Amino acid sequence: MRDFDHFLAIDWSGAKGERHKGIALAIADAKGGPPVLVEPPHRGWSRVDVLEILKNDIPRSTLIGIDLGISLPFEDVGAYFPGWDRSPKHANALWALIDEICADDPHLGAHSFLAHPEAARYFRHSKEDVGDRFHLDDAITREGRFRQAETAQRAQKCRPVSNFNLVGAAQVGKSSLTGMRMLHQLKGHLPVWPVQPIPKIGSLLVEIYTGLASKEAADLGARTKFLTYADLNAALEALGSPPVPDTGEVDDHSSDALLTAAWLRKVHKEPKRWEPRTLTAEIARTEGWTFGAL
Repeated sequence: MRDFDHFLAIDWSGAKGERHKGIALAIADAKGGPPVLVEPPHRGWSRVDVLEILKNDIPRSTLIGIDLGISLPFEDVGAYFPGWDRSPKHANALWALIDEICADDPHLGAHSFLAHPEAARYFRHSKEDVGDRFHLDDAITREGRFRQAETAQRAQKCRPVSNFNLVGAAQVGKSSLTGMRMLHQLKGHLPVWPVQPIPKIGSLLVEIYTGLASKEAADLGARTKFLTYADLNAALEALGSPPVPDTGEVDDHSSDALLTAAWLRKVHKEPKRWEPRTLTAEIARTEGWTFGAL
């Protein structure tokens, strides 16, 4: 696996509005040292801010991990939206469709897609409002459909939530859809693994699951949630990283970004991370993958 000079972890948000406390960025240097939070604008990060940074202002040769789903399930039934004649055939076309339908939504929002009379049928919008195509015939879809990468995460004792589920604190459906708009607008600026191949030089974006980084730190003796700098630094130590020079409490978005930046630096040269056992060329093209899921 090739070298990178920097490792940028992004905790993303699909919430309504322009600026979000749930967005955090942290960067780690390949040469060592603790991961560092990227200072947000005065009123906090917007999704458009992050898009502009990724287009124009990242260090050369950066591995970027962003905490969202880069695609939707496809492999299970051979389609993202079975029964809809506009269902795309691959991830690039999915990103384009979402961005097209949401073109008038400000702040990279995805409300128009979720309100679309056909697309809405595939999502769980609330406990009472469940699209008639959220459930398929197979009983395993009671929780919603899962990508193959999420099945691999479950085998690693993580608990991903279906990207078609928009309910609950753990849902990532809204953040994934807003993120797919960003991925479409990054076309020509950043390749996205494994939908696109790894470039020989330059930067690369991958999907991450911060819970996987936390679990691996916990397996090495740390806790799984780090709401103080003392707990975060214990997890960083478990990953072989120097501590962050802060004390007191830390919000979970910042701690997730800091920990995952250090985790990316630690594991990015392990071949198994780039060669998951069940990742095929077709899955890469349609569903993508979560970096680190085996």
